[in-house]
Amino acid sequence: MTDKKEKKINFKGMSYRDVQRANSKNRSKLHKEDQFLLKEKYYKNIGWNNVINLFQKIEEILNRYYIEDFTLEELFLEVDRIGNKYLTIKEIENFNQNFSREVNEISDEIDKQFPNTEIEFIDFSKQTSKRYQKKSNQKSYRTVKF
Repeated sequence: MTDKKEKKINFKGMSYRDVQRANSKNRSKLHKEDQFLLKEKYYKNIGWNNVINLFQKIEEILNRYYIEDFTLEELFLEVDRIGNKYLTIKEIENFNQNFSREVNEISDEIDKQFPNTEIEFIDFSKQTSKRYQKKSNQKSYRTVKF
């Protein structure tokens, strides 16, 4: 008897059958159009290469769904996060300093354009005087006769 040790092939820590299960599970999360597109482009869940290609394509489509659900603010934050991965710490510090300088210049210009420094306080805690309160029997509009 020959005793061969078979090496188990893994993809991202998953066995062949685990990847197939993940593909089936994630494929059901896709929109019908995308499921049809995968079928039309012959992505199959049989054979290592096919299973891996299908897994990667489904992952790509699901990531696209994830980004589509972002608000505009979240998109800007995500773009900033991705962009910062490619900058050095020094470049990020320089950008933040320049940005801070610009914001301060804009703030100074606004102060020049609108120099009103008087602060107005409005106290909403007091009840209005009776002469301004609407009486329950008083009509809210006038009828005009011609």
